[in-house]
Amino acid sequence: MIRKFILSGTFVACISIIVIDLYVLENNLPTPTYAQSIIPSTSTEDIFAGDASDAQSTDQVNVPHLGVNMRGYYSSMPQTREGLKNPFPGNYYESSFKTLKEANIIDHVRYRFYWESYERDPIAFIEELEVVANTADKYGIKVIYDNHQFQTSSWLGTGTGFPAYLFNDPSLYKQGSGGATKYSSAQIWWTKWWDRGIKSTDGVDGWTLQAEFLRKIVETLDDHSSTLGYEILSEPQIHNKDQWAKIGKYNNFITKELRKITDKIIVYSINVPLDAKSLIEVNDQNMAKMVPEDKKNIVLKMSLYGLPSFKYQSEKLELYLNASKITGIPLYIGEWNNVKRTAMINEEGNKIWKIDANRSDINQEEANAIVDKFKDVGIWGMAYWEWSFVPNDTPNLNLVNTINDGTTGEARLEPTKYFQLVKNAYRNSYGN
Repeated sequence: MIRKFILSGTFVACISIIVIDLYVLENNLPTPTYAQSIIPSTSTEDIFAGDASDAQSTDQVNVPHLGVNMRGYYSSMPQTREGLKNPFPGNYYESSFKTLKEANIIDHVRYRFYWESYERDPIAFIEELEVVANTADKYGIKVIYDNHQFQTSSWLGTGTGFPAYLFNDPSLYKQGSGGATKYSSAQIWWTKWWDRGIKSTDGVDGWTLQAEFLRKIVETLDDHSSTLGYEILSEPQIHNKDQWAKIGKYNNFITKELRKITDKIIVYSINVPLDAKSLIEVNDQNMAKMVPEDKKNIVLKMSLYGLPSFKYQSEKLELYLNASKITGIPLYIGEWNNVKRTAMINEEGNKIWKIDANRSDINQEEANAIVDKFKDVGIWGMAYWEWSFVPNDTPNLNLVNTINDGTTGEARLEPTKYFQLVKNAYRNSYGN
């Protein structure tokens, strides 16, 4: 059993909704028809013309992976802030996977975890992953384990991701100085990360340390039938046009290390920010530089939080699809929903965009249109954001509510109307 306790203090909701700069005003997700096939690195075939023998998993052929994102407890604890104050339901995983199984349309979960959460409490972290894997085995739900980061690290502010010992130069990375793309501390740190210049206090470089951490994840989970694959690093930041190829070297390094111990799916992620007008030169040719050399069982992850009818969303999806075609790598919509953002001025006097909880929502017609679009373009898989025991000010960003019994003190899970909406959207496009 997972050890359970409640940590007091403020909870900063790390809803890793991609704050993708000004250009990402409203992202959206379209839908698939036939799942993109995993193509060996020597193949020259069109990835959208694969047949059943090329299908990613044995239990899915012409239907993509349909799923949801899931948040855990110890696996999401920030290292340098107080932990989650929200009560963690004792039956969270049993109830969650049972409900997902009974939906009879959802086949996988994208389960996020954070490197810094492991460093905070490695025993509880690994124990929780084992519970996730065992419960997913029991109910026949596949899992993609997502090495997540949002705004770099809790060391720099409200984000979660990299452990604090990688920020050991206070003159460059002052605690609380900001981990989002617009902050100089984040820009300096990520630039050094891609140059392999981030090191621990004993001089070991960050790439090597992260590979060692991910090996522990794989060694814990790889023998489980439910394990579908692993995501190297969600939404890495890029701040210079010469960093595209450097991200490719990083993805190649991590992939080679993991391929020593697993043949399962490895997912690499599109970057943030995604401003087509910026100096980093966002285009499909540069995105193609991020792909690892060994393309076997490799998938490219992107996120969309908006409607496909919007011109920007359509152009964004086309950009990703073009990068997918250039590389021969199937495209996975690892996060989808519909949000609206509002411009505001921050404490430094800069214009920023924040999710507007009052304007953000999704209805059945919109969800159907999103999934139908994904089906039309042949996406490999998709996962709605998200399933979490932590309440969210934006209702459509959570598929389940935690109901606390004031008498017994026990908590139970109650799916929201958005869970039914997601099930209906998947069934509308793919049947049962």
